[in-house]
Amino acid sequence: MKVTVHNTKGEAVGREIDLSDAVFGIEPNEHVLYLAVKQYLAAQRTGTHSAREVSQMSGSTRKLKKQKGTGTARAGSIKSGLFRGGARIFGPRPRKYVIKLNKKVKRLARISALSAKANSGALRVVENFDFSAPKTKDARAMVDAIHGDARGKVLVVVSNSQPNVRKSFSNLPNAKLVTAQSVNVYDVLNASTLVLTEGSVDSLQTALKA
Repeated sequence: MKVTVHNTKGEAVGREIDLSDAVFGIEPNEHVLYLAVKQYLAAQRTGTHSAREVSQMSGSTRKLKKQKGTGTARAGSIKSGLFRGGARIFGPRPRKYVIKLNKKVKRLARISALSAKANSGALRVVENFDFSAPKTKDARAMVDAIHGDARGKVLVVVSNSQPNVRKSFSNLPNAKLVTAQSVNVYDVLNASTLVLTEGSVDSLQTALKA
């Protein structure tokens, strides 16, 4: 697959880059994409939720009333979850929401996500670039020139994170900058346009080729 290379102004530079069909041209596996997104979202949960149960409550353990003859249900302690201010019955406990996927599944998911963007025409390739100083204005101009749709999200993938580039993109609400090593399936699918630098294309193809 050949894709036109652009500069940061959105202009074609007069050459094309070859994208490997093994990385950018497969039929996306929707179930694997589902598993990868599920794993990513689960990993965002801290799992620190906790509620006090009867054994953790402080309070009197005196029996509230006699066992029989009252015409109402038995009641053993004011700490019971049946009473106001009492313990939580079957409350949440701290836990981990980690979902494990093997390497082959994760690799297939990343390739499927990249191929989905390439097949839909939502992938752009730009020359390797750097900014002389951190300027959000320069990053905004680049996104507007290449993306064109201010309402959508843009994922910019670079081969390595230069400080000036990273700081320039950090304040853009609809753009996210990541390195080729840290790109994940959720970010790729969540973006309406995927922008790759030439260096990141090489890094992704080297890392994901079988």
